[in-house]
Amino acid sequence: MMKTILKSEALQKYILNTSTYPREHEQLKELREETSRKYGARAFMGVPPDEGLFLSMLLKIMNAKKTLEIGVFTGYSLLTTALALPDDASNIVVDMKQIVAIDPDQGAFEVGLEFIKKAGVENKINFIKSDAVSVLNEMLNNEGSEATFDFAFVDADKPSYIGYHEQVIKLVKIGGVIAYDNTLYGGYVVSEETEMHERSVVNRKAIIQFNNHIASDSRVEISQIPIGDGVTLCRRIA
Repeated sequence: MMKTILKSEALQKYILNTSTYPREHEQLKELREETSRKYGARAFMGVPPDEGLFLSMLLKIMNAKKTLEIGVFTGYSLLTTALALPDDASNIVVDMKQIVAIDPDQGAFEVGLEFIKKAGVENKINFIKSDAVSVLNEMLNNEGSEATFDFAFVDADKPSYIGYHEQVIKLVKIGGVIAYDNTLYGGYVVSEETEMHERSVVNRKAIIQFNNHIASDSRVEISQIPIGDGVTLCRRIA
């Protein structure tokens, strides 16, 4: 199942077949197919390929060199990021890696690791098996980590988004960008809760609260992008 808020299946197929799949990196395609094979219906947890292309272009436009990822799953967005970052960022020092990726599920990460290695970008990634809050707190306690990341991608537990934001905004540089995934929650932000199961009701409420929080945050400029099931970009200005 593909994450999208588009109500036209024909239009979604057109986008994928015309401008997405022909541009998808070979190892990203292999990873997407393996995730679908291994996880079935749960494969929707991965970033969809059209969103991956968007993130890849954004990172290149920004000339990002040091990034943070909260929530990895099998690593589609992680591999997208690693492929997009320049190979000449050897001056970045985070265990000599360019990307810090945090997720408690190492098993899911290892599904994607095969394809990350095959793509030749494993050397860019520092994967940390942990909950994100404790790792982010550790970074914030290290004076050398504040305001050092060019970009952060957050695709993790929705009730923690506001908390993550309050941590990550201190780690991203002024002018840096934080991207939050699922911020339209498949369109359910405007649906009645009676249509949803209990966990989705909790996530929906959390996303609505987060969207309101971000909308009133003077420290960032924001743009909500209707790709996948919603991506909100926050550019730190203070």
